[in-house]
Amino acid sequence: MMQICFEVPGKPRGKGRPRFARQGNFVKTYTDAATASYEDQIRFYALQAMGSSEPLKTALEAFIYVRLPVPQSYSKKRTEACLSGLERPCKKPDLDNVVKSFMDGMNGIVYEDDNQVVDLHSTKRYAINAGVDILIKEII
Repeated sequence: MMQICFEVPGKPRGKGRPRFARQGNFVKTYTDAATASYEDQIRFYALQAMGSSEPLKTALEAFIYVRLPVPQSYSKKRTEACLSGLERPCKKPDLDNVVKSFMDGMNGIVYEDDNQVVDLHSTKRYAINAGVDILIKEII
């Protein structure tokens, strides 16, 4: 059973809404630059984790642990509550949008298509070092 584990450091970003542009009689759909850049960063770390391995082809389980920075405006007492898990981040970015960025960013690198992920576990917490930890496991 193969598993891939990697970290994407830095403040997590949710996937932005699709953008639309009119070109003559047609409407073109595109991803905004900030989302595209974040997905490129995810691909970079995913490629490093995969090395020379081919994308996985079986059913998969994904664990996505999102670490958000504590806002600087919080008091010392509130910061301690955040870091100990007593206060959770009920604010942007939305957890589901961060997960979408990662699922799309790993397409074709960690797995052939994100429809192979049949179990998904995601969590959003405050942490000293912002980033996202990823674990993808084959289900046999």
